[in-house]
Amino acid sequence: MSPIALPGAGEYAEYYGRYVSRLAGDDLIAILERQGAATARLLAATTELLAALRYAPGKWSVREVVGHVSDCERVFAYRALSIGRGDPTPLPAFDENLWAPEGRFERRTLADLAAELASVRAATLSLFRSFDETALARRGTGGGNPVTPRGLAAIIAGHEMHHLELLRERYGLTE
Repeated sequence: MSPIALPGAGEYAEYYGRYVSRLAGDDLIAILERQGAATARLLAATTELLAALRYAPGKWSVREVVGHVSDCERVFAYRALSIGRGDPTPLPAFDENLWAPEGRFERRTLADLAAELASVRAATLSLFRSFDETALARRGTGGGNPVTPRGLAAIIAGHEMHHLELLRERYGLTE
């Protein structure tokens, strides 16, 4: 498998620059692999009591954050699949604030949510490993914005990194 380089200008919407700019390295597959392992360690070291924590009224619990990250990775990976396979259909936006309560993440254990996130990441890695350079560079529309599968891989990694930083800073999670 060849490395997947970080995306260039125009491969994702400007809004996602706040996620993509966090990434260090030159291979998105390696970044996603390392990140998945680090996330698993962080969540394994977190108690169920802490998983129910909300750092402020109206904010998501740790469980809800983990569920949100899984949901978003699925959506971004589906967009990458559709665009990478050459489907020109513009893909819709989604409202994570509507999805989070419907995920009923508080009814599940953190261990279960962590296992789901690991499964989602394994599927994401399999998908991106299947793409050749043509598929990675193919342009499509997701959520009203131009994007490539390579851009989506970077968004997935940067989005999770953003939430992991929040879990450490605002929720006090440590390994």
